[in-house]
Amino acid sequence: MSVVSDAVDWLSDGAHWTGQTGIPNRVLEHLGYTSLTLVVAAAVAVPLGLYIGHTGRFRGLAIGVTGALRALPTLGVLTLLTLLLGIGLGAPILALTVLAVPPLLAGVYAGVESVDPQTVDAARAQGMTEWQVLTRVEVPLGLPLVVGGFRAATLQVVATATVAAYVSLGGLGRYIFDGQAVRDYPQMVGGSVVVVVLALLLDGLFAVAQAAAERRARPSRRATTASSSTDPTPTSQSTTTP
Repeated sequence: MSVVSDAVDWLSDGAHWTGQTGIPNRVLEHLGYTSLTLVVAAAVAVPLGLYIGHTGRFRGLAIGVTGALRALPTLGVLTLLTLLLGIGLGAPILALTVLAVPPLLAGVYAGVESVDPQTVDAARAQGMTEWQVLTRVEVPLGLPLVVGGFRAATLQVVATATVAAYVSLGGLGRYIFDGQAVRDYPQMVGGSVVVVVLALLLDGLFAVAQAAAERRARPSRRATTASSSTDPTPTSQSTTTP
């Protein structure tokens, strides 16, 4: 029997869907690590991204730092932090935060920067303060890219949060590390499949949220598109001379 069919049998076994070690409980643990990581990363990246996007200052530094963070191996960072902080939740959350900050920071400052400068100047000409320009003009109009940053960060974290099991925590990585220890390959494949399905579901939810943000930020574009599709006026006429 192949590993694939064995993995299907493992996933369809009712014993793996109940109790503390069941798939639903592991999914909740996995989502808990992911959510906590995104909260910590957002607390760091969102204020910085808004400041960089609005002022244009330190943009080159942010690009360099986020590029360096992207190059760090998560498992290596986790091992180092575990040696420094000990076994517990702190090391994996910090290691995953290092992974989540770059796409989140890039999405926020790119979203703010994407707003048409003429629109920003018009808002200032109307007497808006810099805070009002940021919160009432730049953030609403740049929201699709901001949501895109959250989407990218979430996908990377949920796919990598399996490393939490490396330091004796729970989550879906438990199936992979425990299966590897006893060469239970169907369990490893089954756990990996659950991670992939969870990542696809979250990606779908963020895709819907990003599309809604795009419609909210670009109502004029939507109206123009709708008008063009319903306008019976011909766009061109033949001018061929017989």
